[in-house]
Amino acid sequence: MATMSQLALAEDSGSNPNNVVGLTKDLDDGAIAFLNAESYVAPDRLAAKQQQNQPNILWLTSEDNGISWVSCYGGKNSKTPAIDQLAKEGFRYTHCFDNAAVCAPTRSTWITGMYAISNGTQPMRSRNNIPHDVIQYYPDLLRQSGYHCINRGKTDYNIGGRLDRACWDKDSTDWQGRQPGQPFFAVVNFSNSHESRAHGDVENTRNDPANMTLYSYHPDIPAIRKNYAKYADAVEQMDSDVQKTLDALKEDGLYEDTIIIYCSDHGGVMPRSKRFLYSSGIHCPLIIRIPEKYKHLWPAGKQPGDTVDRIVSFVDMPKTWLSLAGVKNIPETFQGSIFLGKQVEPEPEYHLSFRERADECFDNVRMLRDRRFAYYKNYMPYVPSGQQLGYLWRAAAAPAWEQHHREGKTDEITGRFFRPRASEEFYDTVNDFDNVHNLINEATHQKKIAEMRKAMRAKQLELYDSGLLPETMRVRRAQANSMTIYAMVRDPKLYPLASYLDAADMALERDAKNLKGLEQSMSHADEGIRYWAVVGLFLLGNDAASAVDTLEKALQDDSHEVRMMAAWAMVKLGHKDKGLDCLDTAQPLTNIVTKRPINLKENIRRWMGKDALR
Repeated sequence: MATMSQLALAEDSGSNPNNVVGLTKDLDDGAIAFLNAESYVAPDRLAAKQQQNQPNILWLTSEDNGISWVSCYGGKNSKTPAIDQLAKEGFRYTHCFDNAAVCAPTRSTWITGMYAISNGTQPMRSRNNIPHDVIQYYPDLLRQSGYHCINRGKTDYNIGGRLDRACWDKDSTDWQGRQPGQPFFAVVNFSNSHESRAHGDVENTRNDPANMTLYSYHPDIPAIRKNYAKYADAVEQMDSDVQKTLDALKEDGLYEDTIIIYCSDHGGVMPRSKRFLYSSGIHCPLIIRIPEKYKHLWPAGKQPGDTVDRIVSFVDMPKTWLSLAGVKNIPETFQGSIFLGKQVEPEPEYHLSFRERADECFDNVRMLRDRRFAYYKNYMPYVPSGQQLGYLWRAAAAPAWEQHHREGKTDEITGRFFRPRASEEFYDTVNDFDNVHNLINEATHQKKIAEMRKAMRAKQLELYDSGLLPETMRVRRAQANSMTIYAMVRDPKLYPLASYLDAADMALERDAKNLKGLEQSMSHADEGIRYWAVVGLFLLGNDAASAVDTLEKALQDDSHEVRMMAAWAMVKLGHKDKGLDCLDTAQPLTNIVTKRPINLKENIRRWMGKDALR
C-alpha cells in the first residue's frame, strides 16, 4: 500500500513547494509565483489536543470535472465506482456550484472564504495583493484550533503578498506526521481529471467514442467524440486515485474518525464548460461522508445515502469546514453560509458566479441562479464565448469545432459559441441543463428576470464587486493610491460602484434613446464612466454614427481602455484608418505583480477579425 505522502506527491499538479523562486509553469497554463520555501515561518498556534468534537477532515478535490462526468450524478460517459460508493455512505448534494469556473480564482475564493471579486483576485493568474492583516485563511484558524493542516495537492491561490503554503504545516506531508491525538485537516488534490489529460492524441481510448453522450451544443463529429472518450478515461483514472486514498485512510484505522468531503474544483472539461458560467462549467459534485460517531453533524432529517438539495456555493465551504471543526468566533470576513453541522445558517436564495480574464483572453460575466433558473449579465457581449484561448485549443475538440463552424456546418445551437452574445441570458436549467435556449425575452419569465436583476445588483453592491472597471484600469487606480484593490473598491470616492453599475446597464441596453446620455458621459471626469460610455456607443453600431466626432476625440483619451474601444468603434463605423492608426500606436500593458503582459490591444485585434486588416 502506498503511503499517504506518496499518494499526495503523485497528485501534485504543477505546484512546486521546494525552494522555487520566481515564476514556474503550472499545468493550468499560467505562471504562479512561489517564493523560496526556506523563508517559511509557521504562525503560533494552540497546543494540539484532540477534543471529542474535533473530527479529522479529509477534503478530496478533483480537477476540472463537473457532475456530467460522475456516474452517481447520472453521468453516462465515465464510471466512477469509488465516488459512487462514497455517495452511498454519505450525503450527495445536488445543487453545488463553483463561483469562478476556473482554478486560480476558485482557490482564491476557497482559501479566504471570500468571493474573489470582493478582493480583486478574480482574473486568472493576477496575484493581486490583499490586506493579510485583515483577511485570515481558513487553515490559519484550523491550526490555531489545534489541527494539523496539510495540502500537498495544489495551492494556487492567485494572491500576492504571502507564500501560498505559509498557512499549511511544513513539518510533514501526511496525516501520520501529526502529534499524538491531534486532529488533522488534509487536502488531497487529484490531477488525473485535469484539462491537460484531454490534450494530445485522442486515438486508442479505453472508452468507445461511439458510446459518448455529447452536450447539445457540441456538433457530433469524430474529433469531439474521441476527445470525450479520452477525457472519460482520465476521469476513471481519477476515480481510481480516490479509491487509493480512501484505502490508505482505512489502512491507518482512521476511516470512522474522519469526515470525508469530495468535490471537483469546477466543471469541465470539454470546450464551453471550464471557464464558462454555464451549468457544465460550475455545477459540481459534492459528497460528504460523516461517520456514525459524528451523526449529530448530519443534515437534518437525512440518512447516509440520501441526497440534499440545498444550494451550496463554493464560498460556503471554508466557513462550513471551520464550523465542523468546532472553530470559535469565525471572522466576519468569511462571506459564505454554513450549510452543515450544528451551526447551520439559512439557505441563500441565490448562488452567484463570476467570470473575467482567463489566461490571455478577456471576458466579464456575472451569473445568478437558484435551483432552477439562471440569469446572466454579459459585460462584454461583443466578445464571443469561443475566443481562441491557447490552452483550451490544445484539446482536439476545440479546433475541430471551430473548423466545423468556419465551414458553415453549425446550426443556431452548435454555432452560438463562436458568435457575439446577447447582453443578458436566462435559462431554465431543469429543462435545459446545457443552457442553449435563451429565454430572456420570453414574456412568461419577465417577473422572475426582473427579480433576479435586482438581486444580482444587490449582491454586487454587498460584495463591492471589483469587476466594474477593466482589469488594467482597476490595478492602475489602486497602485496610484498606494492601496490594494480590496481597499480601493471599499472607498466610494475612488470606486463609485452604484454609478458604474448604472453606466454599464445603460451601455448594455443597446437603445438609441441613450445616445445623448452616452455622448455626455464621454466627457466625464471618471475614466470608468467614460469606458462604459464608449462601450455603449460601440454596441449601438450604426445608431451611433452621429457620435463620430465624439469617438474621434476619444482616440486621444487619457485612458488606454477608452482609446482602444473608441478605435474599434471608429472602424465599425467606417473610419478604419483612424481607428487602426490608434490601435497601431497602443502599447501593451503589463501586470504589475507578475510582470506578464495584459494585452488588450491584441485581444481587440482578434475580436475585430478581418476588420483588423488594412
